[in-house]
Amino acid sequence: MATIDRNQDEGRITGTVAAAPPTGFVTGHFPRRKVMIISLSALAGFLLTVVWSAEFVDRTIGDNVADTMLGHEARTTPISGIAAGIAFAFASGVAGTFTACNIAAFGALAPMVGGTPSRRGRVLAMLRPLGWLSAGMVAVSATYGVIVALVGTDMPQFSTARAATGFSPRMIQSMIVFGAIGLIMTVLGLAALGVVRDPLARLARRFPNAPMVVMGALIGGFLIGRPFSMFRQMFRDAAESHNVLYGAAAFSLQSLGNILIMAVLFVLVGLAAGGRVQAWIAANPARLSVIVAVAFIVAGVFTFLYWDVRILARRDLIWYPVAPWA
Repeated sequence: MATIDRNQDEGRITGTVAAAPPTGFVTGHFPRRKVMIISLSALAGFLLTVVWSAEFVDRTIGDNVADTMLGHEARTTPISGIAAGIAFAFASGVAGTFTACNIAAFGALAPMVGGTPSRRGRVLAMLRPLGWLSAGMVAVSATYGVIVALVGTDMPQFSTARAATGFSPRMIQSMIVFGAIGLIMTVLGLAALGVVRDPLARLARRFPNAPMVVMGALIGGFLIGRPFSMFRQMFRDAAESHNVLYGAAAFSLQSLGNILIMAVLFVLVGLAAGGRVQAWIAANPARLSVIVAVAFIVAGVFTFLYWDVRILARRDLIWYPVAPWA
């Protein structure tokens, strides 16, 4: 049976369903101005596609980070051996941290900030979901690494040849993977606002940590479509080695490196401001739904538009607004 709590001072309506407790990324407390939140989040995701420069993020930031960690030019130095490949995988993963898709992952972790008064309790409360997130990432990335090592150079992602349409198999794979991930994130964002049914509700009731595992699986899925040049370098090395253990380890470390910086920042912010964040959310529980929904919708809209719409403009098939530096 549904109950409605009306708060005149806050100017909001929050609904809770007694027969269906909060699950996954859905708190059960929903803001009043859902249309405005969805519209502004979608607009932010769209504007991000207009100004986003992959070359700046990959080359200026990514290359410098990887070069510093490895002590040599990562892009031009061949990978010599498994040990070098493992180091390259982790360094290139850290270098690829600065991607808009990570917004969703750490927006989803917002409920875990500052849940307990003690510093030790707060750290543990934040490390647990990070552990489940990592488990989902490793499950997908390690499996893909094994497949790459087994199939080798016959993988679509290995090919850069363009067909008559102007799209290489690698690019088509990227569009499919990132398009699907973008749509899933958008649906999760709408579910967090109570606009659509939560697709993870039944799973979360049976396995409370399953939503974080699913979130990790989505991040691990980035590797299946990622065209980042240093990832392609690692991909080719794993495909040519035909070593399944190397493929699994390298791809797993790539994924883990991809969230390392964001994870450290998440823990530091949680320690520094966790109590204040929890007090701010407790004053209006619907705020938590807004944080989670905005993170998912911004990242979801960006991912879908950038990989399935803006990419068409790069092939001169449609017009799409792009900033001069992008």
